[in-house]
Amino acid sequence: MPSGAPAILVRDLRKRYGDHEAVRGLDFEVATGEIFGLLGPNGAGKTTTVEILEGYRVRDGGEVTVLGMDPGDRPRDLRERVGIVLQSCGMYRHVKVHEAVAYWAALYPGARDVDEVIEIVGLGEKRDALARTLSGGQARRLDLALALVGDPELIFLDEPTTGFDPAARRAAWATIRRLKELGKTVLLTTHYLDEAQALCDRVAIVKDGRIVVEGPPSTLGTAASRCQVAWTDADGIRQTREVEDPTPLLNELTTAALAGNEPLRDLTVTRPSLEDVYLELTEDVDAAPSEPAA
Repeated sequence: MPSGAPAILVRDLRKRYGDHEAVRGLDFEVATGEIFGLLGPNGAGKTTTVEILEGYRVRDGGEVTVLGMDPGDRPRDLRERVGIVLQSCGMYRHVKVHEAVAYWAALYPGARDVDEVIEIVGLGEKRDALARTLSGGQARRLDLALALVGDPELIFLDEPTTGFDPAARRAAWATIRRLKELGKTVLLTTHYLDEAQALCDRVAIVKDGRIVVEGPPSTLGTAASRCQVAWTDADGIRQTREVEDPTPLLNELTTAALAGNEPLRDLTVTRPSLEDVYLELTEDVDAAPSEPAA
């Protein structure tokens, strides 16, 4: 892959299932070493997109490169350089953690040290435990260990913390941040907006098979149409107003306060959160049909 080239490049990606066009001209790039999030409700097209990038589905149109290669050709070199954690994974219940990771390591020419990988995902104390004795969160960490042991450059994480309790989710987040510290590129799909806010360098919100907004989570509040201005009036009553541009209202409030020699108390201007942006942009697709199963 040429120096400076994106780890993932997608241009005008399209995929249809019969009369349903699941992906309708997606365009995005993922830079080497970043955590990029794809967000969207069921049926938005994100799972289909990820499966095309992984080489599991054939696209109908557009340009796609992953680590400089076309995943549709399923090149062996690409498979050796990519790790995948699916929404649900299965593991033989009577194998030990280190046995499972060692077996996967044997499939790759440049695998990482098995014990190192087990420690990275936080399973050091469960090294000799049988898979059937692991909790849900621990089993998911084992899935991540299997994806990581081949020392991939790029890792796909599809809903990695679904069903986790809060403590397990936080532990998984620490592991995902560790991947970035190791120089890995991560493509993450998630339904948890706080997860995307905490982990992703950039996110793209997908609606009806298209990306409607993209950027760092901290800046996406500007994509929503309105912000909220709140203040406490002279009678002690809390007032709020939603406006597209707060400048005229702020000028009106401050001018009136100065003219009346009254303090303008508890004035706040709140930009929408990532969750607010997501809900505003996707509210009309919650009932969209689900994408076909792989």
